[in-house]
Amino acid sequence: MRMKITMIAAVLAASSSQAMAERYSAQDIRDGIVGRRIFLAVPFGGEFPLNYRQGGSVDGNGEALGLGRFAKPNDTGKWWIEADRLCQKFRSWYDGRPMCFDLYRIDDKRLKWIRNDGKSGTARIGPQL
Repeated sequence: MRMKITMIAAVLAASSSQAMAERYSAQDIRDGIVGRRIFLAVPFGGEFPLNYRQGGSVDGNGEALGLGRFAKPNDTGKWWIEADRLCQKFRSWYDGRPMCFDLYRIDDKRLKWIRNDGKSGTARIGPQL
């Protein structure tokens, strides 16, 4: 009986560790995000594309989502990596405040992000730029 409980506990521990998403390291961000278009999932469907360009610039276009009715539809800014977090600062969006994100791998083409203010969401990793 004791052996069965030990085996069940070991199987459950292994299963739960596999279910946990792997956090991106700085190198993972450089290899998997930089130089690509990332599509943020938005409420009520649709995706919001952000282009993380080599050299530290980032730009986005929300025209297809109708963002122009609420805010400036396009913006540019800069990105950087700080302590295994992807950070960005746009000229207009979010009043130009810098934001940093912890990124977690869901699978080869999707990730979960958690912003430094606690907001979170998912994104699809798109093609190279």
